[in-house]
Amino acid sequence: MRHTVYAIHYMSQGMVAPNDERFENLRQELRRGSLPLAVLAALRTEHYGYTLRKTLADHGMAIDEGTLYPLLRRLETQGLLVSEWREEDKRNKRFYRLSPDGKLILKQLLTEWKSIHASLENIF
Repeated sequence: MRHTVYAIHYMSQGMVAPNDERFENLRQELRRGSLPLAVLAALRTEHYGYTLRKTLADHGMAIDEGTLYPLLRRLETQGLLVSEWREEDKRNKRFYRLSPDGKLILKQLLTEWKSIHASLENIF
């Protein structure tokens, strides 16, 4: 008896499944790299944590508290942000804003971001 074996190789012509782990991992990596720039840009105007999260979410950059607060501490430790505790609505809140160095770094990062975007546009 003779058998014929066929191998089928499937290549997606469209989008991968929305729950595809490869896509999700790369999407998260891309977002993680963009979050410091988004936070610095949003902090051109002073915010406390909740209003910063809301501002970012309103502009399509939702961020978990567990990601935001360590990022704010790191940026402050790097001298890019300054913060101060103030009472508002009978609650103490920590307000963040760009430091002078943060303003300079943001300007440089925006220039770099535009350069990367232009390069990607040329590739696509």
